[in-house]
Amino acid sequence: MLLNTIVLDFSATIDEQSIFELVFDYISGMSTTHHPSTTVYFDGACPVCSREIGMVRRQIGADDLQWVDVANCEASALGVGLTRSAAMARLHLRRADGSLVSGARAFTELWRALPRWAWAGRLLGRGPGLWLLESGYSVFLFVRRSWRKA
Repeated sequence: MLLNTIVLDFSATIDEQSIFELVFDYISGMSTTHHPSTTVYFDGACPVCSREIGMVRRQIGADDLQWVDVANCEASALGVGLTRSAAMARLHLRRADGSLVSGARAFTELWRALPRWAWAGRLLGRGPGLWLLESGYSVFLFVRRSWRKA
C-alpha cells in the first residue's frame, strides 16, 4: 500500500528509474545523492594502508566521503594547512568545516561516517579509548617507517 501511494503521488512527474530511487531512499532512509563534505587523506604507497582503505571504501557510506591518495595526488588536492610530508606521515581527515584531524582522531571520525562502524567511532573517539588507539597507531607508524627503509 505504501509503495502504491508513493508511485501514485510521483508517477505523473518522474520516470520509472526515478520512482525506484525515491522508493529505495524512502524505505532505506539513505539518499542516493552524495554531497562529499569530509575528505580522507591516505598514503596509497603503503601496502597496509592501501589494503585498509580499500576495505573501508567498500563500506556503506564511504561514497559520501572524498578520498585522496597523497602519494599520487597534485599538491592542490591536499588543501589548506596540509603538506605532502605531513599527509604521508599519518592518516588525516578534513572535516566539513575545513578543520584537520589526524591519527586516531581521524580514524574515529572516519568510522563515525560509516553506519556499520559508527559504534566503534563513538566508543573509541574520546577518553581512554582514543588514547589507547593513538598509542597503538603510534606503534604502527614506527614499524611502518622501518618497512619503508627496507
